[in-house]
Amino acid sequence: MHGGPASPGWLLVALCAATGAYCLLRMRSPVEEQRRAAGGEALMGFGMAAMAVPAAVFTPPSWAWPGYAAVFGAAALRALWSARRSPHHVHHLLGTAAMVYMALAMAASPAHHHDHGDSGVPLVTGVLLLYFVGYVLLSGIRLVPAAGAVTGAGTGAAVGTGSVGWGDRPELARACRLSMGIGMVAMLLTL
Repeated sequence: MHGGPASPGWLLVALCAATGAYCLLRMRSPVEEQRRAAGGEALMGFGMAAMAVPAAVFTPPSWAWPGYAAVFGAAALRALWSARRSPHHVHHLLGTAAMVYMALAMAASPAHHHDHGDSGVPLVTGVLLLYFVGYVLLSGIRLVPAAGAVTGAGTGAAVGTGSVGWGDRPELARACRLSMGIGMVAMLLTL
């Protein structure tokens, strides 16, 4: 996150900020559940973008990391409450919990470097990495169209695309979530 080289950090900032911006567009959907999910994902995208800013450019004050933990802790509680109705919110819960974990790790390490020595990857980081790598792979597979769907969608997609707004395109929402998953993997790897 803040301890790595500047160029990959800026790419991660751009990816997460663009994802957050698209999620803001998705909040204009007439479907209430989509608006709610998009709001949480926008918070996640912009939060990840802010965390990924290279330390050479901006080092947040010491109170910022507990602030991140509080904001994403509140978002985790909301996701936990929402997970009662929809299993999709379990993913939001894990994402916000990962943000709380990373913020607390950054708060505990003022120099933003962890010396693990021979201990390897901490258990929580490893579990989160396994989950998000699996999520990224599964999301990527879901974005690949099936052979029959490509030929069948050729004529119908052109007719229906004019009525679907940018905020209601399911493939773009999946790509948005995939991008945030990739960003989360990158951030956890640098932790």
